[in-house]
Amino acid sequence: MYSQKYLYFITTKLKMSLTTIICMAFVIGYFFIAIESVTKINKAAISVLMCVVCWTLLAVGHADLIGTVLPEHWELGEAIEKNLGEAGTTLFFLMGAMTIVEIVDQHGGFNWVRGALASKTKRSLLWKIAFMTAILSAVLDNLTTSIVMIMILRKLVQDKNDRIWYAVCVIIAANAGGAFSPIGDVTTIMLWNGKMITALGVISEIIVPSFVAFIVPTAVLQMHLKGDLPAVVDKGSQSASVISSLQKKIIFAIGVGGLCFVPVFHTLTELPAFMGIIGVLGILWCVTEIIYRHRQEQDPMAKRVTKLLSRIDLSTIMFFLGILMAVATLSEIGVLTEMGKWLDDAIGNDYLITGAIGVLSSIVDNVPLVAASMKMYVIDSAPNLVVDGVFWQLLAYCAGVGGSMLIIGSAAGVVVMGLEHISFGWYMKNVSWIAFVGYVAGIICYWAIKTFIG
Repeated sequence: MYSQKYLYFITTKLKMSLTTIICMAFVIGYFFIAIESVTKINKAAISVLMCVVCWTLLAVGHADLIGTVLPEHWELGEAIEKNLGEAGTTLFFLMGAMTIVEIVDQHGGFNWVRGALASKTKRSLLWKIAFMTAILSAVLDNLTTSIVMIMILRKLVQDKNDRIWYAVCVIIAANAGGAFSPIGDVTTIMLWNGKMITALGVISEIIVPSFVAFIVPTAVLQMHLKGDLPAVVDKGSQSASVISSLQKKIIFAIGVGGLCFVPVFHTLTELPAFMGIIGVLGILWCVTEIIYRHRQEQDPMAKRVTKLLSRIDLSTIMFFLGILMAVATLSEIGVLTEMGKWLDDAIGNDYLITGAIGVLSSIVDNVPLVAASMKMYVIDSAPNLVVDGVFWQLLAYCAGVGGSMLIIGSAAGVVVMGLEHISFGWYMKNVSWIAFVGYVAGIICYWAIKTFIG
């Protein structure tokens, strides 16, 4: 009762609508997420708090919106359950994928990458890094791929000045590689789970523009690298292996092969993609339990899934939960629909709209941008909004690749920034324009394919 009285005072005395108040709460919350490095408050904490505040405001004042913004039979509980179900498909997919990758990585599944990257010249290594990163990012995710590649680079390239250019290539290639795969980036996972794109559609239509988006920058980056690579002495493994080489290969085959099979599973069964991920995790879990069945649970060398689960970044999951549910409130009160109509009227061009979203994704997180875009436009409401329509495919490309223009614009950029201590200013001065050229080249490539090939 008291909360309703306070809200009534704000909406009447201060002449502010409930819609405006919810939007202000979202903007304020997002502002504090953006300045996480200044406040030192984890963005996940702000995200979940923003979510609760937005839904609380809607719960307290929704009666005044019934029949206008909200439909006559709108119910709070049903709205929360519906939106939580939609967010849950993405969150469970991420949790399952992160766990599978952690299991494979902890059992040395990615050690073969180092051998495949062996090169004599600096430039040949750069091109191998670019293509390997893009391919791995399409199968795994850009965050995990970036960590794996930087760790390998530290063993292959000793010179810090050279390694920083390889690290830049990793950021650009990881974001580009994740854009053409339904499981390569959080935003493509969201669009895939939301049935805006199909696995075959996004791969076939976006793979060429995505390759252009990292090949063009790599061609520029190689100008900073000349000469041969010095020989690197392999010091060998620092820890004893507790499982055989065959067992490692089995774990790798099940983990990575299972991730690749998920889109096929989704197509054949029409079950949500997270069911396929959980199925792969279950198989991998059983296999590792069989491998370690003769070892004690407390044995530190036995890398059981029950122990590896504690390594999953739950703060990232909570951040996505808060963001997706907060955006859902804006969708419920009709703000995103109206914004979509305004963009259509003011701009009216899919390439310009999604292109602007991509540029914006280099400044702010691309997850809420894509979540908002998915709520702005109704699928099948126009020719460009059908499944695998131009708008959705461009959104997948732009939101993924656009994050490379600033080092804080993607998860890959942030993690490489921390690992290699690359400054924001240096990246903006030396790399942003290179990433932008690749970004625009990819959009032009997509337009050309659609216009002249169909």
